Amino acid sequence: MAKEKEKRGMNLLAFTGAAALVAIAVNFVISAINAQKSKNHKKRDLPGSSVRIKLSASEIHKLTDHIISKSKEIYDLVASVPIEKVTYLNVIAPIAELEAYQFPLVQSCLYPKMVSTSDDVRKASAYAEKKLDSHFLMSRKREDVYRVIKAFVERGEKLDLESKYFVQSLVKDFERNGANLTLTKKEELERLTSQIDELAFQYIRNLNGDNSFLLFHGSELDGMPQEFIKSLEEIESGKLKVALKSYNVSAVLEHCKIGATRKLVAVSYGKRCGRENLDILENLVQLRHKVARLLGYPNYADFAIESRMARTSAKVFEFLEDISDNLTDLALRELNILKDLKREEEGDSPFGMEDIAYYMRRAEEKQFDLDLGEVKQYFPVDLVLTGIFRILQDLFGLRFEEIKDIEAWHESIRLFSVLDISSSELLGYFYLDLFSREEKYAHTCVLALQNGCLSPSGTRQIPIALVISQCPKQVDGSPMLLRFTEVVTLLHEFTHVVHHICNHASFSRFSGLRLETDFCEIPGRLLENWCYESISLKMMSGFHQDITKSITTGLCKSLKQRRDMFSGIKLKQEILLCLMDQIIHSSENMDIVELLKHLHPKIMMGIPLLDGTNPASCFPRFAIGYEATCYSYLWSEVFAADVFVSKFQDDLLNQYAGLQFRNKVLAPGGAKEPLQILSDYLGREPSIQPFVETKLRNSL
Repeated sequence: MAKEKEKRGMNLLAFTGAAALVAIAVNFVISAINAQKSKNHKKRDLPGSSVRIKLSASEIHKLTDHIISKSKEIYDLVASVPIEKVTYLNVIAPIAELEAYQFPLVQSCLYPKMVSTSDDVRKASAYAEKKLDSHFLMSRKREDVYRVIKAFVERGEKLDLESKYFVQSLVKDFERNGANLTLTKKEELERLTSQIDELAFQYIRNLNGDNSFLLFHGSELDGMPQEFIKSLEEIESGKLKVALKSYNVSAVLEHCKIGATRKLVAVSYGKRCGRENLDILENLVQLRHKVARLLGYPNYADFAIESRMARTSAKVFEFLEDISDNLTDLALRELNILKDLKREEEGDSPFGMEDIAYYMRRAEEKQFDLDLGEVKQYFPVDLVLTGIFRILQDLFGLRFEEIKDIEAWHESIRLFSVLDISSSELLGYFYLDLFSREEKYAHTCVLALQNGCLSPSGTRQIPIALVISQCPKQVDGSPMLLRFTEVVTLLHEFTHVVHHICNHASFSRFSGLRLETDFCEIPGRLLENWCYESISLKMMSGFHQDITKSITTGLCKSLKQRRDMFSGIKLKQEILLCLMDQIIHSSENMDIVELLKHLHPKIMMGIPLLDGTNPASCFPRFAIGYEATCYSYLWSEVFAADVFVSKFQDDLLNQYAGLQFRNKVLAPGGAKEPLQILSDYLGREPSIQPFVETKLRNSL
């Protein structure tokens, strides 16, 4: 989500968060907690935090202006340093200190748009985001500041490794935004960027504005759940209206017994915005290539991937092709199972893309009896939270303590301190905004509120994060139960909290949540494995009517089997889109229609593309936020599997391996090369083989 903002300057809402004091602050926190036991204790702000809680709309506007004014002041000061007098203290240190100072203030202006109950505050926050986004983008284009920083680099002042990495990061930031270009080229870059932004948003507007639908007789929707049928509008002719929205389409493709209906829905959904969005994407790709070449890169893919763990487009191609080749035999076996099921149910009609989801579900029903409604009864939200805390405590040597009576933006907000379990050192804090309410951000995520880093005095700012979720509220005394997918998501997101809080980088920009997705998501994908193992699932579960009865071993086994079923075909579908994304962003004048006609049957084991459809016209990630980087989530899953198999598979609560992960992988943040971080932890370069072998071993 935050990735949509990256190319415009500062990544404002860092999704996975930070803030606080250090050793001295522990005493203040302890005394504050004790004082809060008083019945009439007045709520107070969190000691050591620079985050502003509960700002009004006018206060957000004022703070935004202050941030911009202070930023300009420091950048003007740096730019004024004579070239012959540049030093670390008068050029680099002021920028580093500014970043640490302004980050929690920026987040104070931005997080309210996601959680505030006030419409005025949300609007002010959204406006602040646009204003700050524009300012930080312009700051990173300042030639006068860039020139001074380059002069410092050329002077060759001796630096420690992290400071050297910070300076390199600064230089790269300016150069990727065109600060080193001639005036003519800067103007060209501005023009191209403006065109790209407008086309990308037009692509999204077209999709959001698409209100197409199909009409069906009830018999044509045979197999659909009654709740789905009841949700549909019935028009005068007696037909039911199915809007072509993702939630409806996925439901039909998974449940409808009528092959013709599934195909019509799949084709109609895949044709949305057809030629118009395809033309937009082709123009976008050409403009992106021009930007990349203007900045000195051979193509846009290499530009987009340079700062990520993969580093080059060639490495991404190698990764995707290796995964695809290694899983082809598995995917073919799975496809034959699905074809046999279709033959049994529908005769000899050809198997198409519209059949995959339906027959995967049918195969699951035949393989085992898993009632997800029954599974949900074992996951009361409070018990899940307690279990997550226990897992993170046992693995990473952490202790979570709730702090009462702290000022917050809603009465349901909870605040926790995180301490090292052996030394009781205060490591960080996180706010927990758990329950659903109107106008709140609709998904589960983690935001950085304050980054952990060293202050100019040498003391350490302690990270502060915010966890946002949409758990159901308790109604009429009934328990608040989580779907299994929500349990997985919650553990994943809390791993981001741990990553952020365990960060020991010296610079704010190297916080654990400001890393690129292909590395930042590895810890979360790693911990998802704990949701499919009995020992850890039992720690997070308890039957809501008797919490002493944890989820059964049989249900745990079924959940894991369900996850692993048809993983070959699922991955092939993902690889198809990732390869398409990579090819169009690394090749000149690529015919997207012809590319897909060739690529689709090759990757999907002979299954042809549905006539008239093209993901290029209706896949938002191609347009904005993930261009040339669609591979990154799969990348993180693959290397998380290597860590899991190598370090934890045989001992899920191995605290030695967990502490090593905390100290070697989480602690460096972005202050060290990601590939080197993983290699140091594993004792070798990460490999795709554990991932592949796991999929083959757990297959049908």
